[in-house]
Amino acid sequence: MYRLVAGPETGVLAARARALAVLRIRGAALGVALLPAAVAVVLLFGCATGRFGAAPGWGVACWTIGALAVLVLLLAALVAVVVARARPALSPSVPVAEKSAPDLYRLVRDLADRLDVPVPSAIALTPDCDSWLEDRTHPAHAALHRTPHPADGAGRPSGAPVLVIGSPFLWWMRVAELRALLAPVVAGTGPSAHPDIAAARRFIRGLDAAAAVPARPRGPLRALPLRFTGRIARLLLRACRDHATLMERGVAAAASERARTVDYGLRIVAQEQVGLAYAGWDRLLTRVALPAWRMGRWPSRLDAGVVSALTELSRRDRLAEGFASRLGERPACDLLEEPGTFDRAASLLAARLFHGGPAEAGPDWSPVGWHQYPQEVVDRKWRLEAARLHRVLDDLPVAPPPDAPAPGAATPSLSYARTAARTPAAGAPLDARPAGRASAPGATPPGPTLARVLDRLAHDDRTGDLVAARLGAEVEREERAERAAAARSTGRGGSVSDAAAGVAWGDGLAEGGLPLFPLRPPRTARELLADHVTAMVCCAAVDTAGAAPGLDWLDGPALLVDGARRSDLGSPVLSLVDDGDAEPLRGWLTTVGVRPEKPVRLG
Repeated sequence: MYRLVAGPETGVLAARARALAVLRIRGAALGVALLPAAVAVVLLFGCATGRFGAAPGWGVACWTIGALAVLVLLLAALVAVVVARARPALSPSVPVAEKSAPDLYRLVRDLADRLDVPVPSAIALTPDCDSWLEDRTHPAHAALHRTPHPADGAGRPSGAPVLVIGSPFLWWMRVAELRALLAPVVAGTGPSAHPDIAAARRFIRGLDAAAAVPARPRGPLRALPLRFTGRIARLLLRACRDHATLMERGVAAAASERARTVDYGLRIVAQEQVGLAYAGWDRLLTRVALPAWRMGRWPSRLDAGVVSALTELSRRDRLAEGFASRLGERPACDLLEEPGTFDRAASLLAARLFHGGPAEAGPDWSPVGWHQYPQEVVDRKWRLEAARLHRVLDDLPVAPPPDAPAPGAATPSLSYARTAARTPAAGAPLDARPAGRASAPGATPPGPTLARVLDRLAHDDRTGDLVAARLGAEVEREERAERAAAARSTGRGGSVSDAAAGVAWGDGLAEGGLPLFPLRPPRTARELLADHVTAMVCCAAVDTAGAAPGLDWLDGPALLVDGARRSDLGSPVLSLVDDGDAEPLRGWLTTVGVRPEKPVRLG
């Protein structure tokens, strides 16, 4: 009795069977397109030879079927041309020339030799925690990837497949871990070289690219036929979906089985590092990079920051204990000749993908180093948000005093009431008067003080809602203007600057505009109000209590008091924003030594 043993060949056979199913669908579509032509040929032959008799109906049928056949052939040719010419989506990445990373290329070649598979034609980096093989044999892709890289000026013709490596892996993982992680990915070049699998993949990629063509702006004469081809492409994609999924699963199973012979035990440890790297990368982007991007600054060493973020995560999380001890081994980024150059390029690409920033540095889009981050980003962010909060408060209508008479009662004139509301009581300090839009005649206008913010938000419950709504509207207006300016400067999709930097974009991927992958949904009005009040408190602490802006690798901007981070500010601020209760925040200010009546410097 024989036992069936699964191996790489089993997965390849399963993938090949599914690839043949995809090709059969392609053949069936071709047969449907040719069927009216075949019927027309039979009818024309029968009418010409007289086999159908002299009935007049046969002639009408011949001309009708012939016209239908010509129409169907024209539509089929249109679909075939669009599928053949449509450029498949291309993952944005930073190409790595061999002279810029000879050790990395040597590691990949060694893996391919040990696995007995073809060597990837090129290597590229992507700002994501993933690695894959990408076929870039399309002529348009080949032309794009002959662009010289700025690091070395060398050009490299496109080949298939290209090994795309997540740039955070190079900085966090050690060389042995990276080799174990890439083994199953490189092993996928074997099934990719199979003719049937390669043909099925080309067909599916062409359909996917053709389905995205109608979404691009076209003239009215071209929109209708392209919409038809898009529907046909989507119909064929739905027919191929299950077979394509099972084909890719078979390819992945075959590659994983073949890679078992290479560092299998170490690969389990590397997979644990993948999860940790993804967690640290996500926190670094959303908490640290995003505030800088919103201010027109982009951190130029994001991958190096991953190491600091994950080291901090290892220190705080019991489950990650021991991971930082690996840092004494050789990092995988040493396989690059100039790691800083590629870190900068990947950081700029990450800003484009996740935020939609410009393709190159400029006056309103400049790089920032980690040592400059507290002053250039954190302090400036607090000042700008505090200034925006005070602008909104200046535009608010004057709130009535708490002891205002009921409607219908005898009231003094409006000018007298407003003057009395803004005039402090006898003996009271000037800063203790109620804040308003304008001051009484002869009085000093209220300055940008924290006390003013506390009084306004705690004075009337409706003030918080109104301030939150106006802050949300102003932030949305600023972001809309920023997106419009970015669209005017870069246009849709890739730009000339992208090509100069060695980053290529596929039509189907960048057509929807940037960012392609927004990090998180817009903040609510209440969250914006809480952020702006926190910024005002931090400005007052820096100006009056000797505090300093700082950077927390996992939480982003931080307030440092006596060199230590204060993480207990959130709850008192929420009490003021949500409940209108300023007492917890006043107590916190007293503990830290902040003087809310002192004016602060705004951005």
